[in-house]
Amino acid sequence: MPDDPQKPDAPAPPAPTAARPAPASPAAPGPAGGGAKPSAPAAKPAAPPARPAAAAGEAHVPKAAPATGPSEPLPPADAVVPGFIVSLQGAISGGVTALSYYLRDWTIIVPAARILEVGRHLRDAPDARFDYLSDLTATDWPPRTEARFDVVYCLYSTKHRHRVRVKVKVSEQDPLPSVTGLWPGANWLEREVWDMFGVNFTGHPDRRRILMPEDWQGFPERKDYPLEGPGELLMENPLDWLKLRQTKEEAELE
Repeated sequence: MPDDPQKPDAPAPPAPTAARPAPASPAAPGPAGGGAKPSAPAAKPAAPPARPAAAAGEAHVPKAAPATGPSEPLPPADAVVPGFIVSLQGAISGGVTALSYYLRDWTIIVPAARILEVGRHLRDAPDARFDYLSDLTATDWPPRTEARFDVVYCLYSTKHRHRVRVKVKVSEQDPLPSVTGLWPGANWLEREVWDMFGVNFTGHPDRRRILMPEDWQGFPERKDYPLEGPGELLMENPLDWLKLRQTKEEAELE
């Protein structure tokens, strides 16, 4: 029996393939010209050192105005006194007790008894011509008992276009002549200063309260006026003041 033909060898099993590496994530683009990794972000700046706590009793306290009122800034040595002030000093002896200069504005300090003479000169003198009283007001400095009020007249010349302040210092009882005869616009302004401060204007054509009721007690813009109202000022109980007012009204109805 002839030999069987040789069977071909069985094909060898395929070799196991190696596991494919996982694709790498794309790297962030680096700076041009190199593959160096980007540097880490800069560290935050350190916080400023904490301020030391204020010691007891060293808390900030705002400076208060002097009890006797602000000082009058004197004119600097190189300041040229306006001609209308020089002529005023020559025309009215003792009419100017002091001069003040602040922020390029002149202030003339005048005795209360000379206010009409000074005002008339400033209104009528050719080099002054202060024909416009733009304001009239007051400030109160209670510790300055000899003259607690500063009454301030703000004057302007529509002809020469210059201005000046006139200041008079008076106490509660000192008479201060009204300037309504010189500047009619002072009428309501003096009424307001009387109503709020009680400045004793004399010769006023109609000195009545203008903001508060006519029977109001006290003067509300004085620095010693009680914040609780007039009841504490003159009467122990505010109801007493209301009763007094009601009694007055009932008497007028009868």
